[in-house]
Amino acid sequence: MGQKVPPGLIKRGNFWHVKKKIGKTRIFRSTGTSDLAEAERFLAHVIQEVRNSQIYGVRPKRTFRQAATRYLKEATKASIADDAMHLKMLDPFIGDLPLEAIHMGNLQSFIQSRKEQGVKVRTINYAIQTVRHITNLAAGDGLMKQE
Repeated sequence: MGQKVPPGLIKRGNFWHVKKKIGKTRIFRSTGTSDLAEAERFLAHVIQEVRNSQIYGVRPKRTFRQAATRYLKEATKASIADDAMHLKMLDPFIGDLPLEAIHMGNLQSFIQSRKEQGVKVRTINYAIQTVRHITNLAAGDGLMKQE
C-alpha cells in the first residue's frame, strides 16, 4: 500500500507540485523534488510562510535578484533593455542580497569596478537609479506582492 499524500500535493511527471488555497491565497509551484517526504516539508514551509504573511503581516525575505527579475517581467518602458543590461552587471555584486540589506555601501564595489573600466559617471548613476527604483517599488509592495 502506498503512502498517504497530504492534500495540496500532486505529482506531475517526476516532481511533486503544490496546488493549494490558503485563505484567499492560491499557491501553484513546484517543490523541485521527487521525494514525498521532502515535498511534505516544502508544503509545510509554504503554508507557514503564507500564514505568517496573512496573520502577522510578516513579509517573506526577497533577494534583489528576485525583485529585479519581476521588475523586468512587469515593466513597460522603452528603456527596459538598458535596465536589463545594468541589472545584469549589478547581479554579481548585489543579486543574492535581501532587499532590506541593499545600501550605498554594498554598491561601492560595483561603482569602483565600473570606474576602473572607464565608464562615465552618468552611466554608473543610471544603474544606481535602477536599483533605487526597484527597491522603492518593493518597499511599497508594488513589486513584491505574494504570488
